[in-house]
Amino acid sequence: MQVALLDGIFESLRIGVGFLWTAAWAIIMGLVITSLVQVYVSKERMANVLGEGDLSGLTKATLFGAASSGCSFGAVAIGKGLFKKGAHTVNFLAFMFASTNLIVELGLMILILLGWEFLVAELLGGVILIAVMALLVHLTLPENLFDQVRRELNQRDDEGGITEDPTCGMEGKDEYSLTTDGGETLKFCSKGCMETYEQEAASSGGWRDELLSWGGWYKIGNQYRKEWSMIWKDIIAGFLISGFVIVFVPQWVWNSLFLQGDGLLVSAENAIMGVTIAVLSFVGSMGNVPFAVALWGGGISFAGVIAFVYADLITIPVLNIYRKYYGWKVMLYILGVFFVTMAFTGFLMEELFNALGIVPNLAGGQTASEQMYFELNYTFYLNIIAFALSGFLLYVYRRGLGAPGTFRDPVCGMRTDDSGPSITHDGETYYFCSKQCKRAFENQPSEFSHVQPTVVESDRGQSHDNH
Repeated sequence: MQVALLDGIFESLRIGVGFLWTAAWAIIMGLVITSLVQVYVSKERMANVLGEGDLSGLTKATLFGAASSGCSFGAVAIGKGLFKKGAHTVNFLAFMFASTNLIVELGLMILILLGWEFLVAELLGGVILIAVMALLVHLTLPENLFDQVRRELNQRDDEGGITEDPTCGMEGKDEYSLTTDGGETLKFCSKGCMETYEQEAASSGGWRDELLSWGGWYKIGNQYRKEWSMIWKDIIAGFLISGFVIVFVPQWVWNSLFLQGDGLLVSAENAIMGVTIAVLSFVGSMGNVPFAVALWGGGISFAGVIAFVYADLITIPVLNIYRKYYGWKVMLYILGVFFVTMAFTGFLMEELFNALGIVPNLAGGQTASEQMYFELNYTFYLNIIAFALSGFLLYVYRRGLGAPGTFRDPVCGMRTDDSGPSITHDGETYYFCSKQCKRAFENQPSEFSHVQPTVVESDRGQSHDNH
């Protein structure tokens, strides 16, 4: 019994890590593309153009969301900022869905792990879902409730001194603030976003010039790091959970939850159950894709799997954030609208794909346990390229090549300025990016005091002393 349990655990880890290895290059390349878009495609604060609930506003919200990649929590936080500033309800809901479901890295991951049919269903279904959601909201929207919630939200945040990060739209923090030349105090959610703002304010020239400078690549590295920081927990959790679900959940569980066979009733029940499991799974963002692979391997219908993938914006942790932001009534309204539209769209996709004869045949492929994941094939070489690119971007960020600031943290090597933590040692003043780095220096000053603290690098990375 104990041996069988250990074998099951090892097999679960093999499958989960194998899935991750298979999709790693797609995730990395997708995040690099997303970072390029985030940095070099101009995205003005869009509340002023999302204020109307017409087709133009809905289209802009969808495109803006697709270009504003982020995790479920990030999408909800940015959506809150847009809503506060006057965005129509249907538009900020469309933005949240697009920013978590119509993004490059998710599409590549679905293509690798589930196949092109699921990718088409994700993209086409995403557009249909937004259209259905918009129609449903226009028919049922309690305008007075949302107007009241908007006023109360602005009042509460103003009284609490809460402001949005001008870079990403998430909640700004006091420790990451600066005052502009015009006397305006801006607050940022993180040091990375504050650095992004400083670089955008100081940059000149077009994107081609930027890509020929270290400063331009530093921006991309900074954004790439931020993208990873938002999703890595969901990704790791999703892959590991999928392995354990595939190995340890017996087939009778899926058979009892999901109706088997063909017909409209089966498709509808599977779609509803797929969304229900997503709500209870606690796995959001891209982490629900490997979980969807486990569901597909369990024999769940196409409708149930694609509806599950849609539903990362109504997991229990995300619903709790809606409740904190907007109250119980709005949270329940969003849950109801999203649940109905996600289940209906999943059902519609299966019926459409059945009519076209392109529903994938599960019986024709290998099971997760039969697959060999670690082989010398195209995945191996693509992963090597992707890891090298990832290492390059993180190295540029870590070394602070082209970063704003005239001081170098002696512990981690990042650029910083004189507004952060500092300490004087042997007559030399050192500046740090964080209190953690300062404590590391205080514990072992001899290990770091040889680093030149005041360094200025040109845009092309050439350095010279500032003394």
